[in-house]
Amino acid sequence: MANKNAEKDRKARVEEMRKAQQAAERRKNLLVVVASLAVVAVLVGVVFAVIRREQAAKDVANIGLASAAAAACDPIVTDEAAGGSVHVGPGTDQATKTTVDYKTVPPSSGEHYAQPAFPASAFYTAADRPKLEALVHNLEHGYSIVWYSEGLPKAQQDELKKISELIRDNDKNVGAGKFVVSAWDPARGAFPTGKNVAISHWGAKKGYRQFCGSVSGTAIKDFVAKYPYTDSPEPNAQ
Repeated sequence: MANKNAEKDRKARVEEMRKAQQAAERRKNLLVVVASLAVVAVLVGVVFAVIRREQAAKDVANIGLASAAAAACDPIVTDEAAGGSVHVGPGTDQATKTTVDYKTVPPSSGEHYAQPAFPASAFYTAADRPKLEALVHNLEHGYSIVWYSEGLPKAQQDELKKISELIRDNDKNVGAGKFVVSAWDPARGAFPTGKNVAISHWGAKKGYRQFCGSVSGTAIKDFVAKYPYTDSPEPNAQ
């Protein structure tokens, strides 16, 4: 009888040890799973953080000053549009008229050269900008143009260059590329005092302009969204 009890106790101890070992294995496996999930969570967080940073870097609203007010932007001015399809300069019936006296600075419509700047670069300096009369033809085709004065600090000119590249890269519509930044020629008129940046667009019925003291990606983004290339006299032209 004693031997039977001893054997029973031995089996109970073995079973107890087996259960304890199984419990330990389960705890170990659980810790591995928890640790793995924690690593995955960290990696996912890193990936989303990188994606958010990349998205933020591609948003022109994050370039320059955060708001139109901070950039000392004036309200948008509405102009009477004129000069649609009126070509001047070489190859036209007004071949000797190579300079147009525009009514506004910068122009938001008007007579223009028979050929627009094409293919138009995203960014022009004072050294390589096309003639104003060519860029006005671009306006007629739906472009929005940001003009910057000679007094704009180099760092802000670099911001405008980045904005021009981003808008070009991110515009996947039919009108992709209908955005230009160009140095303004002061010989063609002066910006208002304290204003170093201007935006213009030739709408289907009106012209639109806005002046800012500094660069605001938000102001430019809002202007372009408000006046898309489709709102123009010749939206389907290049």
